[in-house]
Amino acid sequence: MSIPASRIPIYDTLNRIPGGLMIVPLILGSIVGTLAPAALEIGSFTTALFKDGAMAFMGLVIFATGMQITPRNAGPIVGTASVILLTKSLIPGVLIAVLGLTTGMHGLFGISILAMLAAMDNSNGGIWLAFTGRYGDQRDRGAYIASAINDGPFFTLILIGASGLADIPLEVFLAAIIPLLLGILVGNLDPKWTEVLRPVPEMVIPFFSFGLGTGINLTDVLHGGLTGLALGLIVAPFTGGLVYLGYRYLLKRGRRSGIGFAAGTTAGNSIATPAIAAAADPSLQSYVGVATTQVAACVLVSALMAPAIASWLLKRNGELRSPDEAQENAVEIDGASDLGPNPIMK
Repeated sequence: MSIPASRIPIYDTLNRIPGGLMIVPLILGSIVGTLAPAALEIGSFTTALFKDGAMAFMGLVIFATGMQITPRNAGPIVGTASVILLTKSLIPGVLIAVLGLTTGMHGLFGISILAMLAAMDNSNGGIWLAFTGRYGDQRDRGAYIASAINDGPFFTLILIGASGLADIPLEVFLAAIIPLLLGILVGNLDPKWTEVLRPVPEMVIPFFSFGLGTGINLTDVLHGGLTGLALGLIVAPFTGGLVYLGYRYLLKRGRRSGIGFAAGTTAGNSIATPAIAAAADPSLQSYVGVATTQVAACVLVSALMAPAIASWLLKRNGELRSPDEAQENAVEIDGASDLGPNPIMK
């Protein structure tokens, strides 16, 4: 069945923009959520689809991702998630803590150590799922569990010496991984479901990206000012670059290592991390206001910049395509070679 030509090539236009299926809806969602938030509260299916549905769509992607995990590839997924945690959370966090021992909590250039930690030691699981759902494979999508672990103030509280208040409630962690575990179970019991839900990640990316955008208030981004912008410009290439190095030298992903840059983001709920840290240690209270607005700016800037860098690097290496597309191209090339030499070229 052929697909009719588009009157207005919306899909193709978005696809020509690096990460466009994710970035453009994210920007549109942040604009609507800032300028006309009441429009998203109209109720019924409108609110469910464009505002409240982001978490449900992400859960569906996680469930569909779990269906791709078999005993044969579980090891690579755990290995990928471990490398992401090492390079995105532990290494940046330790480096910033060492910097704090030198500068004190005031940090550098108006960016406190509290703001740096809150912005750098976690990652935006939604952005990761959106990007790897389009360009990654089951190892990358399954590595979402790294975001489930580093999400929130866990590493920040540990690294500033408040580990006594940094316990992750068991039910919170379970809630994040139950869809993945159920997907693994169903996919291994009935592989046909695996094939049915295989297209899910790419289908729902624009919808949950828009929903994620509605949670970003552009006013907070503006309040973050130049320091918040600078923080975002640092987080994406620095932490994303560390994950890229992990992909290239630890995971040996070669020309597709650029996917690692998509982890160079700041999770949306990290905006609350400075206040949580100050509740654990009241001496940090003076940093909370500025740090919160800086992190808010970093959330948006890194959400735009990280997938853009990852897309650019993949495109430069000729790998800006899904693994399925790469496999189809390889099959076509092999099929053409089986036909023998072109008689015209004899």
